[in-house]
Amino acid sequence: MTTLEAIAAFTALFVIIDPIGLAPIFVALTRGMTPAQRRIIGLRACALAAVLLIVFALVGEALLNFLGISMPAFRIAGGILLFLTALEMLFEKRTPRREGQAEAHVADPSVFPLALPLIAGPGAITTMILLTDGAEPLGAAQAIGVMLAVIAVVLALFLAASPMERLLGPTGINVVTRLLGMLLAALSVQFVLDGLMAMPW
Repeated sequence: MTTLEAIAAFTALFVIIDPIGLAPIFVALTRGMTPAQRRIIGLRACALAAVLLIVFALVGEALLNFLGISMPAFRIAGGILLFLTALEMLFEKRTPRREGQAEAHVADPSVFPLALPLIAGPGAITTMILLTDGAEPLGAAQAIGVMLAVIAVVLALFLAASPMERLLGPTGINVVTRLLGMLLAALSVQFVLDGLMAMPW
């Protein structure tokens, strides 16, 4: 993986996981908890999400082969899925949906809904499979390293969620979300184009 490829992979995962958008939800889910409790929940959620994404990065392609799904077809489907996520971000439908998922949380929200589906959601799982598609062990390890870097950003923003929310405010978070949505839309179209070019016409 070249430096440019690593930057593109980091950008894709950052946009899809959306640490900035998750921070206010984390604050809502942990309202009334002590800083120590918040740290434990944030650490547990990020660790579980990282394990899930690593598993899909390592065995996701084998699972697709077992189901008879070709990588070009999965790439196209993944691109469409990511494009729908981008539309949600652009038209401000993603936050209400995530907040709706968050309403079902239990006393400890680290597994559900934080780890799954908010951090390691369908988009992130799809991206990890695409990034490790046909990669050598070193390339797969680099993709996992990039993912862990994004998860580290998620954890850092979880730990600093309250001050960041006050700093950006609703308008700032809205602007950042829409900018990330534009980037994700372009990346999703690229996934579809790559899949179409790889199809055995």
